[in-house]
Amino acid sequence: MLANIIVAYFIKGGPIMWPILVCAIVAIAVVGERLVWWWYQARLRDHAKLMKILDALQRGQVEAAAALAKGSRDPVIQMVDHGLNDHETSLQIAMQTAAGAILRRAGRFVPVLDTLVTLAPLLGLLGTVTGIMQSFTAIGASELAVNKVTGGIGEALIATACGLCIAIVALVPLNYFSGKLAGLQYELETAASNIEVMLNRLKGRSRATD
Repeated sequence: MLANIIVAYFIKGGPIMWPILVCAIVAIAVVGERLVWWWYQARLRDHAKLMKILDALQRGQVEAAAALAKGSRDPVIQMVDHGLNDHETSLQIAMQTAAGAILRRAGRFVPVLDTLVTLAPLLGLLGTVTGIMQSFTAIGASELAVNKVTGGIGEALIATACGLCIAIVALVPLNYFSGKLAGLQYELETAASNIEVMLNRLKGRSRATD
């Protein structure tokens, strides 16, 4: 019954409703996928181990810190692992490369959601224009067809309402995911800065000792 009502509602909205329907489906899929991804990442976080790594570096135990970082699934510790255990490049380059890959995974599909927030109202506006054009065409006909006039106005209103609803509903998770991404970026930058400062301090101590 509900499915029949929804289908009839979309048919009344005219052909422009099908692209709007596609936007709605894509928005739901993206929001669902990102919610699951961030929930899973939250389960991987290991703040206690990160503190142990920083404490080991503070005491000058670089090898112990590198051993602690190995095999962790925490994204921040993975970046630290690349910096401490990747000897083919410099510490800074290794951590920047790892952080870039992590942020790229975290920001996956966020541009799609951002596009949908803008695209859905524009499609609704297009439906409004085509619906009003249909109404004026009916008015200009030799015999005024009331059904065609009201049908065109109905198409305009339905398309506009659906486009705005998609944008409004998608805007909240978009801001949420953008905030989560910014928070993760801040944590990565903070951890990288702390690692670099501690290692530079250890190098300064070793030079002073020599």
